[in-house]
Formats: sequence, C-alpha cells, structure tokens
Amino acid sequence: MPTKKVAVKKSTPTKTPTKKVAVKKSTAKADEGLPLSMVIRRRIKAQNARFHANDNISEFIKPGELERLVDEVAEKMQAVLESLVIDTENDHNTKNTSRRVAKMYVQEVFNGRYVEQPVLTKFPNVSRLNELMIIGPITVRSACSHHLCPIMGRIWIGVLPSKASALIGLSKYSRLTEWVMCRPQIQEEAVVELADMLEKKIKPVGVAVVMDADHFCMQWRGVKDRDSKMINSVMRGAFLKDSNLRREFLALIERK
Repeated sequence: MPTKKVAVKKSTPTKTPTKKVAVKKSTAKADEGLPLSMVIRRRIKAQNARFHANDNISEFIKPGELERLVDEVAEKMQAVLESLVIDTENDHNTKNTSRRVAKMYVQEVFNGRYVEQPVLTKFPNVSRLNELMIIGPITVRSACSHHLCPIMGRIWIGVLPSKASALIGLSKYSRLTEWVMCRPQIQEEAVVELADMLEKKIKPVGVAVVMDADHFCMQWRGVKDRDSKMINSVMRGAFLKDSNLRREFLALIERK
C-alpha cells in the first residue's frame, strides 16, 4: 500500500513586535521659527475649533502675543503695499502705513476676535421687573467679511425680563454689542449672535434685536448706491409669540 505523505507545516517563527516609542517633541520646540499666526492656527486645529472671520479666538492666544501678531500683520501689509506699487520708502504719507493698519485691525477694528468677552456684571431682579426695556440706539461699527469695507449703523435691543431673570448694567449692552461687531461680520449673522448671547446671559422671557446699517461695500464700490441700507431683526421668546409686544417694541424705537 502506498504510504501517504503527510505535509509537515513549517512553523514560522513569530516575530515579537517591536514597540514604537513615540518621541513627543515639546510644542514650544515644534513651533520654533514658525510665524505666530501659524502657531495659533495649530492650537485651534488641535482643538477642532472653528476660526471663521466672525469667531472669537482669544482662548488660543497667550499673554503678550497680540503685539507679536501686530508685527507679523505689519510685515505682510508692507508686502501688500509693495504689490500695489506704492513707494513707501520715499512717500512720506505711507512710510508707516503698514504698521498703522496692522494696529488698527488687531487692536481696534477686529479686536473682538482677539480679546475675551467683556465681564457682564449681573444684578438680581429684586423688584421682580417684568416690563419691556429698550436699549438704543447703540452705534455700531464693523466691516463686511466679503470686502472688509466698513459697516456703520445702529442697534436697538428689547428685553422682557422675567421675575427670575438676571439684570445687567446698561453700559454692558453697548460693550457686548461692540465686542460682537468688532470683527469681520455679515449683518444677518451678527444680530443672531448678539441675540443668542443676550438670551444666554440674561435668560429673559423675550429678547429682540433690530439693526439698521450702511454697507460701504455697496456705497463705496460695486453698484455705488449711496442710499441703500440694510435693516433686519431677530425676535425671540415673547417677542416672537406676542404680536402686541412686538408692535410696541417696533413703535417705540426711533429710526430716522
């Protein structure tokens, strides 16, 4: 009888997996030599956070870095002026324009992106107020996200507190509005953002925001329509449900 050949399976020696030791570079060392704006971007992306033009990114900026950011923006603004073929070396009017513009953007016009929300002092509603309050007109200045052209206008805020609502000082409405508007904005998004914050901070029965503004991206360029304005409103809570309250608010604000 023929003998069956039994296939002997060769045992392959198992390799002991070598552990990869991750060498963790210190963040500070990894950031060396990079522009500050890139370092800040890395911090934001590491937290999967958004950094659109109208977002506040103050939590990702360390003390003392804003001055360095001004330096970087000034350097890049100088390159813009040179690309526009402006002789900044010999033109006395534009000699330090790049730095002036950088300071204006970081420290003033777009400051709402880089600094923390102003502290809002809250007061208990001891008198259990529950009547309509109107604050305004609050002068607002911003810039459109599309062309960075000025937006100049006014805002009115209506608040219907509940007996349990917190109350904030009148000046705080102006400070919070300025903080929101001092960024590149789109008006219809800005009023929603402001209404959201007021609802969260005060917890009223209702909140209303009306904004009336000139947009220089329409007046200064493009169609150059000097008389066009944009007016929009956000109604929340009781202002949305109660047409009489809404009418009272809209009748009391003066838009001339």
